[in-house]
Amino acid sequence: MDNPHKKYWSIYICLVLTLITTVVFCQVRSYDFINYDDPVYIYDNLHIQNGITPETIRWAFTTGYYANWYPLTWLSHMLDWQLFGAKAGGHHLTNLIFHIVNTLLLFIVLKQMTQKLWPSAFVAALFALHPLHVESVAWVAERKDVLSAFFWMLTMWAYLRYVKHPVTGRYLLTLLAFAMGLMAKPMLVTIPFVLLLLDYWPLARVSLSSERQAIYRLIREKVPFFVLSVISSVVTFFVQRSSGTVAELVRISLKIRIFNALVSYVEYIEKMIWPAHLAVFYPHAGRNMPILNVIISAALLAAATILILRSSRNHRYLFTGWFWYLGTLVPVIGLVQVGQQALADRYTYIPLIGVFIIIAWGVPELLAGRRYEKITLTISGLLVILTMSICTHFQLRYWRNSLTLFQHALDVTGGNYTAYIHTADFLCERNKLDEAIAEYRKCLQMIPDDTIALNNLGIALGKQGKFEEAIKCFTEALRIKPDAAAHTNAGHVLALQGNLDEALVHLAEALRLNPNYAQAHYYLGQVLAQRGKYSEAITHFEDTLRLKPDWIEPMNNLAWLLAASRETTIHNPAKAVGLAQRACDLTNYRSPDLLDTLAVAYAAAGDFGKAVDIAEKALELCQSSGQDALKKEIENRLVLYRAGKAYIETK
Repeated sequence: MDNPHKKYWSIYICLVLTLITTVVFCQVRSYDFINYDDPVYIYDNLHIQNGITPETIRWAFTTGYYANWYPLTWLSHMLDWQLFGAKAGGHHLTNLIFHIVNTLLLFIVLKQMTQKLWPSAFVAALFALHPLHVESVAWVAERKDVLSAFFWMLTMWAYLRYVKHPVTGRYLLTLLAFAMGLMAKPMLVTIPFVLLLLDYWPLARVSLSSERQAIYRLIREKVPFFVLSVISSVVTFFVQRSSGTVAELVRISLKIRIFNALVSYVEYIEKMIWPAHLAVFYPHAGRNMPILNVIISAALLAAATILILRSSRNHRYLFTGWFWYLGTLVPVIGLVQVGQQALADRYTYIPLIGVFIIIAWGVPELLAGRRYEKITLTISGLLVILTMSICTHFQLRYWRNSLTLFQHALDVTGGNYTAYIHTADFLCERNKLDEAIAEYRKCLQMIPDDTIALNNLGIALGKQGKFEEAIKCFTEALRIKPDAAAHTNAGHVLALQGNLDEALVHLAEALRLNPNYAQAHYYLGQVLAQRGKYSEAITHFEDTLRLKPDWIEPMNNLAWLLAASRETTIHNPAKAVGLAQRACDLTNYRSPDLLDTLAVAYAAAGDFGKAVDIAEKALELCQSSGQDALKKEIENRLVLYRAGKAYIETK
């Protein structure tokens, strides 16, 4: 039991950890989503946007979407969308709350396990404030990191309670927390191994000289945990292999993967000590990896391991800390290569706790008995925490949006295709087309047959009206990989050229390849509307909104057809009003063309007073934004509304 003095100190430490972590990280509340993983995880994911329902719960537990099975992570994103919608700040704050809770749980569990207040506090502070952990907190798509870590900490806490009073209920509670962690992120498969390390230190349930029977007993105790780990590993491997994210062994050989793993183990520690040049993506060197780096890394790891093994009898924390670090990185160290990265900052979220333990317990031992020991420890500890806080504050600023994030990655890494393509996408989305095209061409210089860059370059050229060049890009992409995206883009550009027949062929083929491709439905709806096939156009606009409920353009197009079409069979003013209101809500009633549609819909519904009010507001916005052509059209329609007449298209 803690004495009252220690209890008060524990409360003060928890308050300080909460305060400083909040102050350092709170800037994320104003940050955007980024265009890397966030779209497929969250804001382009229909299942997430439907919130928590029986159907989406079933989907979360049965899907292998995006190459992983982590139902609790999907459910957490669904709940966030229900609470915050498309406002990224709320999603960021949820990550931060989990990070703070994880920090406090780590401190409490370590303190209770070791009965050491200040070393436990120091480990928790490093965990909370180290710049390497920015990626796990500031990236909404990395909810799986902070959520799974929450269950990791709960597993350790429950295990400690079980060790103190080993009854079945506490054992099952530990197993449940572990199982839930695996459903948040399968990286937790190493927990059984970590529990055995904790048995050695600090729980002292076993020693290196223990009888085999005692060791076997502790291993048998972990068998259900190992069974869950094996099941999770098998499920994860097959899901990732089926999705194509597990790199082919021929492409990245086992030798290269082993070399990269050795180098990564050392690089993570280097970045922990000197957290400079951190990036969201580090390109894999592949066969170009310097063999000298591999040799030096292997030698350093071997020397550190031998030294720790020799010292562990008298300094048990060294053994637990070091093998915590080595062991918990195994699932993500690249021996089974998933993705194209060499390493990733987010992978250190749990593993570095082991190294932090070595520092927090080792440095005081080195200074024990020296003059000014306590003053030296206090000042140096505070300086480290302050330094980490400042570094993290500045590292966080790169996560403001996709452009700042990937431009920084380009500044600190070389040959970074991923950074180029996401920078280009961000620029293209914001119609900075010359800059986007330049970035796409850099991507194609690196990977000439990359269909993503070809398609996106074609889109950017099409936006500039360079249709012939755009068609060449799409044709080349179709030659390399005839997929739905290339057909959709080709169809869209052909439609812009006025070649509607060929556009229809490409768009129909896109939907044959992928019936749930929202863009293909939207562009096909536009072409059909141009051909006067309004009923068919409405069907495709509705399919678009079923797949992407908050996409404003098809929402506006559908509302316009339902309100203004001369075909009475499709006339539906009430539905048009609802769609137009939703589009205006999403843009805070600041878009004159959307307000124009809403006014048309109100007039079609017979509410001419509202139609007049909305049209007048649209005219004010046209005046301030210089949209003279639209202003003239709205003025003509306003005359009709004041006369009690609806606007109906004549063609």
